[in-house]
Amino acid sequence: MRTGNLFVISGPSGAGKGTLVARLLEEVPDAWVSVSATTRLPRPGEKEGVSYFFLDKQEFLDQAAQGMMLEYAEYVGNCYGTPLASVQREMAAGRQVILEIEVQGALQVKEKMPEAHLVFIEPPSLEELERRLRGRGTETDDVVRKRMDTALVELSHKMEYDIRLVNDNLGEAVAQLVAYVNETAEQK
Repeated sequence: MRTGNLFVISGPSGAGKGTLVARLLEEVPDAWVSVSATTRLPRPGEKEGVSYFFLDKQEFLDQAAQGMMLEYAEYVGNCYGTPLASVQREMAAGRQVILEIEVQGALQVKEKMPEAHLVFIEPPSLEELERRLRGRGTETDDVVRKRMDTALVELSHKMEYDIRLVNDNLGEAVAQLVAYVNETAEQK
């Protein structure tokens, strides 16, 4: 059995974190993605307990105050957090726990769990990032502008991460991420 680890994957909205994580799960059998809690409304197709745990704001804040969140942050007007108990349980079982969270939360995790491995996913350029965000067709111009402003702040923290991957070529980025997770899991 491999050693359980915590990998925190973050980067700007639109950098391709979700796609990379999905591919990682296909290639690393003992990888497990933590389901975050959020106060935002579900998007079409999202399911409770699978995509997120959808909580009202008071419920979320109560859990955070009780220390039940490994990290939490407010992002574009909504709260997001990682339930601590499930992360601990899966790491103890020898799984490679994946958190796909924003920079603010990633830095909180590193403070609380210095053994966590932080992976920053970068877009090839800011222009490409904006093209990807607009291509979703789910956000208003105002939200895209806010996400681009937030991306600049997030990019300023990339050197605080253990590794940085530019998601320009999906196959190469997946291979680099899989190699990093596997090499880390094999260390005792």
